[in-house]
Amino acid sequence: MAIKRVGLIKGCLPEELKKVIPLKGAMTNEVYQISWPTRDGDFSRNVLVRVYGEGVEVFFNRDDEIQTFECMSKHGQGPRLLGRFADGRVEEFIHARTLSAADLRDPEISAIIAAKLREFHNLDMPGPKNVVLWDRMRNWLSEAKNLCSIKDTKEFGLDTLEEEIGMLEKELSRDYHEIGFCHNDLQYGNIMMDEETRSITLIDYEYASYNPVAYDLANHFCEMVANYHSETPHVLDYSNYPGLEERQRFVRIYLSSAGYQPSDADVDELVDKSEKYTLANHLFWGLWGIISGYVNKIDFDYMEYARQRFQQYWLRKPALLGSSRYLPVIKQ
Repeated sequence: MAIKRVGLIKGCLPEELKKVIPLKGAMTNEVYQISWPTRDGDFSRNVLVRVYGEGVEVFFNRDDEIQTFECMSKHGQGPRLLGRFADGRVEEFIHARTLSAADLRDPEISAIIAAKLREFHNLDMPGPKNVVLWDRMRNWLSEAKNLCSIKDTKEFGLDTLEEEIGMLEKELSRDYHEIGFCHNDLQYGNIMMDEETRSITLIDYEYASYNPVAYDLANHFCEMVANYHSETPHVLDYSNYPGLEERQRFVRIYLSSAGYQPSDADVDELVDKSEKYTLANHLFWGLWGIISGYVNKIDFDYMEYARQRFQQYWLRKPALLGSSRYLPVIKQ
């Protein structure tokens, strides 16, 4: 499939095109760097071509995502949209380094990410400013049930998840939660750094929406266990989950970047809320993995990824919510 699409991309570009470089690590779309020479012969002219993954329209509304992309560009937050075609688009190529899994644990880089994430959350984006998380999860659950075999439905305990989502929404909505415009997919591959200025750009807004900011923090912490450029990109190493001190440091910088010095109580409160939101994050990406396993042809073991996220949900739920309710067996 990737070879066929590279051929299509070449056919749509000038004859002098010399380089088509697949960019690894994308799990929703196929992404390519397209380079062609200037009059001097160097390959300094670049664009990024994004070919939409098959079946991913179930995850988000593409027109809404394009609107977000264009609005982010106007805010100076991301690349410019250069053009669109039937199943993809052409974007400005950002001359910056995509972060690695190890970069997320670098205290200096992590501090820059924390401040940038706060800036992102404060963006005033068009449309309703309602929490999207819970309805999106319910929609994905419905889609997963429609796609899954009886065996998979039983293995992943899908028939219990409607109740789990309702319970989480009730438990996590008891207290005040700040709502902001959240990235919702802040893994290292969606963060680019200019090595000279040390400034960063957050990219790929397909899942972006208004949500509790604690959820976005939870998502970022959960992404620290992944290395999508390893030989087993679907495998999550939860021994790499950030410890309390590291999460407190990130949250303190995140809050401080808003212009005031948070108290220890402020930091601890947001750390605690974000930790509880990891449960919602496990279900969110677990459902994504199940659906992707049925509709997406990218070389990634989506079902095993989903299995790990659900395992973490049931493992961590009693400690985070004090619940010992029915725990389904997820096969190893």
